Order: sequence, then C-alpha cells, then structure tokens
Amino acid sequence: MKFGKFSIDVIDTTIFSLDGGAMFGVVPKTMWSKAYHPGDENNRIPMAARPMLVRWESHNLLVDCGNGTKLSEKLTKIYGIDNEKSALAPHLVKFGLKPDDITDVVLTHLHFDHSGGATDMQDGKVVPAFPNAKYYVQKKHLEWARNPTEKDRASFFPENYEPIAAEGMFELIDGDGELFEGINLITANGHTSTMQMVQIDSGERKLIYVADFCPTSAHIHIPFVMGYDNMPLISLEEKRRLIPQAYEENSIFVFEHDAFVQAATIASNEKGFSVKEKIEISK
Repeated sequence: MKFGKFSIDVIDTTIFSLDGGAMFGVVPKTMWSKAYHPGDENNRIPMAARPMLVRWESHNLLVDCGNGTKLSEKLTKIYGIDNEKSALAPHLVKFGLKPDDITDVVLTHLHFDHSGGATDMQDGKVVPAFPNAKYYVQKKHLEWARNPTEKDRASFFPENYEPIAAEGMFELIDGDGELFEGINLITANGHTSTMQMVQIDSGERKLIYVADFCPTSAHIHIPFVMGYDNMPLISLEEKRRLIPQAYEENSIFVFEHDAFVQAATIASNEKGFSVKEKIEISK
C-alpha cells in the first residue's frame, strides 16, 4: 500500500488463540460472538499476530514482531501457535528483505505476542533478531515490564527484551511525539502502562497501528474493552477520546489481532462507532 512517501505492508504471521471472554471483558458472549467469532469448544477465538512493515528512503521499519518461536511447547499448544509460520524472517523474503536489513523496530509494548519475535534463539543463546536495528520502546513501559503487576505479569518474558537492552540497542522514548518525519507515537495506558501506537501521516490522511488499544475491528465499539486491560476505565476514556477523533479525520486503523480484517475506516451511527470500510493493505 502506497501511503504518501511510505510503502506500508502488514505481515500475517501465525493465527493463535485466546479466550474470547478475556478479549471482550464484561461484554456477553451473545454479543461478542456475533461481532467477531463464536469461539471454539474451549471458548477460544482466532487472533492474528500481524506486524507492520513501513519502508521509505533508507528505512525498513517494523512495528511489533509477533509471537516469535521461543515459547515453550506447553504455551505453544495452549495458544495454538504454528511455529513454522510465526518466525518473521521467512515472511520478509517476499519483500526482498532479510533480518539484517531492518533498520528500526517499534515495539508497541512488551507482551509476548508483540515482542516475542524481537529476539531469536541462535546457537543456544537468545539474541536480538534484527542486529542492525534500533529498537524503540517507551521508557516507562520498559520499567513496567520489569516490575509488572499480577494482572499482566504472565504476559512478559524477559528473553524477549532483556537481550536487546544488554546489547544497548534500545532507544527509550518518553511520551508522545514524532519519531520520524510523518511518523508519530501516541501513548495509551488502559491496556498496560505506556503502550505506544504508531500514527503515519501521508500528508492527506492518517493511518494508525492501534495495537491493543483496539485489537480487532469489533473493538471499535467503545464499550468492548478487554478483560486483559490493566485499567479498563482508562481504556474507556481513551477510546472515547481517540475513536471520535479518528472518525472525524477519516483515519485508517490497522488491527494487529483481527484474524479477518487487516484495517478499516470508522463509521458513526446512533449506536456509536463501527467499521465503515474494510481495507486490505497486503495480499
């Protein structure tokens, strides 16, 4: 997808499974099953792990890195991950890239399904997966990941980010702001402390990689807040502020976890907000 000076693609790595109730919090199953997926016999719903690749000038930037391939056999089975599809390197080949070519990696946050592919196991040692890249993460979020609450402790695995820190490859960001010309970071605190979304401005419209602020297109509906969110009332406040703004600006939301919709614009009606136009960024 051409977007101003940027070439934007999404990389659909493996589909994995999460509990439907946890993904939709207090929303009854009768509602979320119609809005997204009815769930399997274990109440699990299919979730995408969908990093975004942004290329311009001399930059090859990845936003998030999926689950990676380092999870234990037990967790791989629990989450239904296909490790043969989960590695990023084979997916980069179709763009004429290899891991050494990635110049920048933005990690929206450090939960395993976003940062797992940021490091790889090589010769029995965990190392940064993209040896020539700068990795960008919010300073306060890294501090949170190192001292999480019981609410999301199980989602942080130090092997996904401490090897990057040990190599001095982190660029720590402090709040909202411009990362590169046309690329801005927007922080949110409902899901986890200081998660960052990536907003790209083509000069004519905006595209936002919304990470777990709005993990699927069904979550555009403001009351649909995840049980995984650390601070669900803050999630509601953030959605009430940012979704109407995105609607007014006709922004494109890119969904990291929606197994069926890569991206969409937003519609408004008497019941609130919903999907207006589904957009396929990459085939």
